[in-house]
Amino acid sequence: MRQTLFYITLNSPFGWNPQGTADRPILHIGLGIVLLVLLAAIAGYSYWVSRRSETAQKNFLRDLGWNAAQTVGLGALVYLLSPMRIFPVYGYGMMLLVGFVAAASWAGRRAVKVGIPRETVWDVAMLILVAGIVGARSFYLLQYGDRVYRNVTNVQQALMATVNLSEGGLVLYGGVILGAISYFVFCAIRRIHPLQLADVITPSIFMGIGFGRIGCLFNGCCYGDRCDLPWAIEFPAGSVPYTALLQMGFITPDAASSLPLHPSQIYSSLGGFLLAFVTATVFAYRRKAGEVLAVGAIFYPINRFLIEFVRGDEFTQMSTGLTISQLVSLGVFAAGTAYLVWLEMYGKPLSQTPARTEATSG
Repeated sequence: MRQTLFYITLNSPFGWNPQGTADRPILHIGLGIVLLVLLAAIAGYSYWVSRRSETAQKNFLRDLGWNAAQTVGLGALVYLLSPMRIFPVYGYGMMLLVGFVAAASWAGRRAVKVGIPRETVWDVAMLILVAGIVGARSFYLLQYGDRVYRNVTNVQQALMATVNLSEGGLVLYGGVILGAISYFVFCAIRRIHPLQLADVITPSIFMGIGFGRIGCLFNGCCYGDRCDLPWAIEFPAGSVPYTALLQMGFITPDAASSLPLHPSQIYSSLGGFLLAFVTATVFAYRRKAGEVLAVGAIFYPINRFLIEFVRGDEFTQMSTGLTISQLVSLGVFAAGTAYLVWLEMYGKPLSQTPARTEATSG
């Protein structure tokens, strides 16, 4: 694991220090270098977009200049006004960002095929990202509130504990629930057929899960149960798994690392990428709007149900022998199966399910 990937420093805007400092012995990068990398990425993306239409080609320099000016301006404000002179870049947040950009860009390509503007995909992606994080964190607090607030003595500490993701945790199903509610509200306001857009974004959601679980590995959350297999991993002292095992009495305070554990984050990541491939293939051959969503709603619960057996941070509920995520998985699987059966019997063909994008422009 590596919670902090590197630090961005303002004191040396073009500095590069791989060894870091005595108290922060990891890579330090100057803000100026970060801005140059961002400008190069913006230029590359703008050029790629400009090749797709004559209008984009005509506006290439204008759009590039505007985006570059915004980036440099924001960097200048941070450099001049920020009281903090060094910023950590966390592995979990970085993977969320990478997953968000990759997933939204990939969904944009499918959206164009069904007549939905790329901009609509980015709008709904941002909404789902925010709603998903809030929902996933809320679900985690409901499930593990006693652990999160164990040492809280005042309101300020409670607020900090509520938003402190570096100690773990998000529960995916919570994000799915609030994200789904926000999604249907979005579709109603924009007058978009929800099943058409759902088929577009479902593979990208699984891609985002794939990247997000790599972030979980960096952070140390969502860890596995004890493992004797060759690929078992150990987490260092002070990490989320180490602290949890110490509190439960499975290791002693002088232990150098946690017990060997299943790399459940890697299992989940591979499962996410595999489901992204499967649902993208279904999208290419679908006959009715909603088929991709239905397939995802069937296969993801199977994946999650099985992985829960090797998770070390989940506990069974209500004497069922199953974790709360497994119980939710059973419900989602049943709903997905019933929906697919209904869709195949009564669903309308794609030709009779317009995306209705005329109300989304502007």
